[in-house]
Amino acid sequence: MSRTMIGLAVAGLIIGAAFGTLALRTRTAEGPSQGQTQVTGKALVGGPFSLIDQTGKHVTDKDFRGKYMLVFFGYTNCPDICPAGLQVMSAALEKLGDRGKDIVPIFITVDPERDTQEKLAAYVKNFTPRLVGLTGSPSDIAATAKAYRVFYQKVPDQSDPKNYSVDHSSIFYLMGKDGNLVAPIPYSTDVAQLTQAIDKALQ
Repeated sequence: MSRTMIGLAVAGLIIGAAFGTLALRTRTAEGPSQGQTQVTGKALVGGPFSLIDQTGKHVTDKDFRGKYMLVFFGYTNCPDICPAGLQVMSAALEKLGDRGKDIVPIFITVDPERDTQEKLAAYVKNFTPRLVGLTGSPSDIAATAKAYRVFYQKVPDQSDPKNYSVDHSSIFYLMGKDGNLVAPIPYSTDVAQLTQAIDKALQ
């Protein structure tokens, strides 16, 4: 098994654990149904971030309050997963039309050393004009990835020690207007499935 496949397998385990781990609050029901327990809570995914967008503007999660965020992590040198995911995201938002006007698509790099503001600015132009690219210091990116339970790691290029790729988990995070997770959507969804998943989550 290749290192990439191992990395993605680990990423899948981390994602599964993250969405299976809930901040649970339990209480005993009163009245006729006494003795039953009601479980409520929210997934521990998402949180504050402080990054730089493709225009050089400093932004935080609070700048997107009142809007939905459709968040995807990746990097501009990614050969296939990232561009494919962003194309699906862009097409789904176009298909949603006015239904998706309150959704801000966000691409957060996991390769801040190479993905500068200028490089992100050129990259996001290949997709929807609405796409916001975010980068920052390695520590800021690490903190954001940790908040979203995103796995990533550098994989050295054995034929060129100065080069590397980045293994990373791939998932769409639909965050609510309050910044909380609304729905995690698998990367493997196509345009129709992503459109349907977002539309259902917005109901």
